[in-house]
Amino acid sequence: MANGQDFDPGRQIRLIQASMPSFVQGAVFITLVAITAGLAVWTGQTHPAWGVAIGVTGVVLSALIAASIKVANQWERGIVLRLGEFQSIRGPGLFFIVPIIDRVRLVDTRVLARDIPRQEAITRDNVPVAINGALFFKVSNVEDAVMKIQDYVHAIMLLAQTALRDVVGGMTLDELLSERERIGKRVQEIVDQEAKQWGLEVSGIRLQDIEMPEDLKKIMSRQASAEREKRATITKAEGDKLAADNLAAAAATMAASPGAMQLRTLQTIDGLGPTASNTVLLAVPIEIMELVQRLSKNA
Repeated sequence: MANGQDFDPGRQIRLIQASMPSFVQGAVFITLVAITAGLAVWTGQTHPAWGVAIGVTGVVLSALIAASIKVANQWERGIVLRLGEFQSIRGPGLFFIVPIIDRVRLVDTRVLARDIPRQEAITRDNVPVAINGALFFKVSNVEDAVMKIQDYVHAIMLLAQTALRDVVGGMTLDELLSERERIGKRVQEIVDQEAKQWGLEVSGIRLQDIEMPEDLKKIMSRQASAEREKRATITKAEGDKLAADNLAAAAATMAASPGAMQLRTLQTIDGLGPTASNTVLLAVPIEIMELVQRLSKNA
């Protein structure tokens, strides 16, 4: 747009709705005009001048009476200014004002959600990042929101943007990636502390996307891959160590039992199956090996 601001369809719809007269005002105006027109026609049959005067006066009075009727929805509150001075807070529902000298501004008290535009910042370890988020807030004090700040939505958005940049600038990249919730709460505390003076209450701030340079993404990908390979190597080494301990324990058990080795050998031969292609050759019988061992001990 020409003023550099983004087009907001919701804001345009709200402005159109605010500029249109309410159904109640239109119905009252039409009814009063119809009654005035009937009275003017009836009077004009005998006194034409009086008929015209009654018609003009009736239209003016009908417009003033219709303008004095206001309707606020359940989630709205109306600030009444009389000759520019704060008078009262009205609504929800039907209420009346003094035409011409009273002016009403309706304020939405529901929780409002706004996008925090993409903010560029530099972390404490000098890494450029771009962050966007979401801001949730509502009007807790209608009088302060209207009387103390010109545009509370625009003001709280600027406050959220600056607070987000300040918090991100005081953290490292690793903290930024791993502690999103803590960062959001910290930004919320800063914004809520300032916004309370304007009659606003921050319900929450959530970080959405964190963008980093492409070369940094590649480096982090390689680092993650190396970390996974490191964990795989450590796991394999631990498995080999455990297997070696079990084999050593099994060897000690077999050495303590004279017939354990023969049983293990027979079990291995039996496990080969009856296939003719499996040929087992025992070069030195186990008995001869045991005889050699006994002779060695005697010697």
